[in-house]
Amino acid sequence: MANWVYPLGTANDGDWDISLGTSDSALIVDGWAHTGLKVATLAAGAAVELPAAAEERIIVPLNGAFTVTVDDVGYPLAGRASVFHGPSDVLYSGTNAAVTISSSDGGRVAVATAPANASYPTRLVTAAETPVELRGAGNCSRQVHNFGTPAALEADRFIVCEVLTPAGNWSSYPPHKHDEEKDGETQLEEIYYFETRVADGSGAPDPAHADAIGYQRVYASDDRPIDVAAEVRTGDVVLVPYGWHGPAMAAPGYDLYYLNVMAGPGPVREWLISDDPHHGWVRQSWDGQDMDPRLPFGT
Repeated sequence: MANWVYPLGTANDGDWDISLGTSDSALIVDGWAHTGLKVATLAAGAAVELPAAAEERIIVPLNGAFTVTVDDVGYPLAGRASVFHGPSDVLYSGTNAAVTISSSDGGRVAVATAPANASYPTRLVTAAETPVELRGAGNCSRQVHNFGTPAALEADRFIVCEVLTPAGNWSSYPPHKHDEEKDGETQLEEIYYFETRVADGSGAPDPAHADAIGYQRVYASDDRPIDVAAEVRTGDVVLVPYGWHGPAMAAPGYDLYYLNVMAGPGPVREWLISDDPHHGWVRQSWDGQDMDPRLPFGT
């Protein structure tokens, strides 16, 4: 059976902390074809390079500021102190473009990828332009940064966003799937890249050394076996090839972030999902509940 969970350090390759599913990944994941992710931690003044390839890319600062050079044109990304400090500038590089990512002061950066054929122009999406959505209610409240969704970005294949979940809340819930091309659903693989932190005001005695954790669930939607119940921390990755997925759980005391990368073989670039029929009713329970007052992050 393929491995769908990659704790920090298990998918590294050269300068990259994570290199999965991309055109130059050394680690081959059996059955994985439509999405990729690279994450690098750069020292001050350092850079990483990506050769031109038949894949589209979006560069997402996780912490720190960066300059991204695409075919000899430089784009400054203002970045942020951490993923919990609101949206960042991001850059869509297009397809078949050489990319260099550098940072004067250092930081951590993610690159979401997908094999692509159609060409779309390089585009800087600033933090101020990023659509910020507060989704759910009560203890299912979460914050979504929709910088790489079809409504916000013209692209060929992938759908990219990031989700922030306050301590004790559930997101990616009710459990849902997108593993078939049918009416009301699109077939999409999905990558979850996680970061965690001690929540503000939690009272943790030593926040800098706390073991900030969250949890991710993936289970079968048909006769294909998959059964993931993963404890996740900063730098961990969970792959969702198919099946019901959710909840992503922020443990009490710890905020949870994940970067989602989705793409598939279907004709339409659209996120259409089916809820697990056992749990879809939960959406109606949000009626009349307030949004979690801890949101939005970054204000």
